[in-house]
Amino acid sequence: MVKFLFRLPGVPGLFRRLYRLEDPRLEREVFGIRFPNPVGLAAGFDKNAELVSELADLGFGFIEIGTVTPRPQPGNPKPRMFRLKPDQGLINRMGFNNDGAEAAAQRLRKTAPPQPSPKGREQKAPSLGGGWGRPIVGGNIGKNKATPNENAVQDYEACFEALFDVVDYFVVNVSSPNTPGLRDLQDREPLTRLLLTLQARNQAKPVPKPILLKIAPDLTDGQLDDIIGIVRDTGIAGVVATNTTVSRDGLRTDLNTIPNPDQGGVSGQPLRKRATEVIRYLHQKSGGAFPIIGVGGIHSPADALEKLRAGASLVQLYTGFVYEGPGIAKQINQAILRESV
Repeated sequence: MVKFLFRLPGVPGLFRRLYRLEDPRLEREVFGIRFPNPVGLAAGFDKNAELVSELADLGFGFIEIGTVTPRPQPGNPKPRMFRLKPDQGLINRMGFNNDGAEAAAQRLRKTAPPQPSPKGREQKAPSLGGGWGRPIVGGNIGKNKATPNENAVQDYEACFEALFDVVDYFVVNVSSPNTPGLRDLQDREPLTRLLLTLQARNQAKPVPKPILLKIAPDLTDGQLDDIIGIVRDTGIAGVVATNTTVSRDGLRTDLNTIPNPDQGGVSGQPLRKRATEVIRYLHQKSGGAFPIIGVGGIHSPADALEKLRAGASLVQLYTGFVYEGPGIAKQINQAILRESV
């Protein structure tokens, strides 16, 4: 539907005028990439890199595709997405449904060809986006459901190689609750091994790309301390905080109306407070040693400002975009200009 709409004459320009806010004061340089504004679309919405240009026309400063796996997979049985309307949230148990890394790479080559690295930035990641030309794209990567954890590293390597030339940065997703056993990879030893392996491949490239880690909101303070140590030890560029939660505490929705309500992750407003707590803890405990992309429960400009003040360098939306509509990115950017955050 969105693709069809944007093919109509005049529609892309109309949407850009309505929803994009261009102001140099919004620009942010984070992990070597210049973002036109700090408001991005989180992974999960455009899993297969089908709407990158269209979503950028709605005012997002960057688009994160995926989660992408090496091989195509159908995901979990339907129904697998449920609205929690009284809570302004979602239960998602999609299960990394996607067309595979090669399909996503092919689409990005056609719709958003990479730009050459700017002169004088040989030691930094090239900004494939820049301004409002080619959108800045992150590649969120994961493992196939059938791949045992002991072989997970190979899946992440395959995704990394397939997407390297067509994305600006990577996010390693080991925190989705919808692939059995995936969160076990957040333990210090397997996670360090995974990230060091990817970093070795990354550093062998002529111009490395930033690699970030997406973490769960359900980690304890001790586990968050481990994450800080892992970022330091592996030299990755930063953290995305947070993924969906397995907690059902405080929900107002009658869960008896949802089949198997304990399965899947909760996103949206029920996650807002905990996601902010995680961002603040990581930022303060690390002394601001690495950038954080803040995500979880951003439904309003005030929610986004809360994340930025807690220590996030950039923010991302998913459920807030679903509930609030296409004007939300512009509204947040207007608030950032007013507040000078």
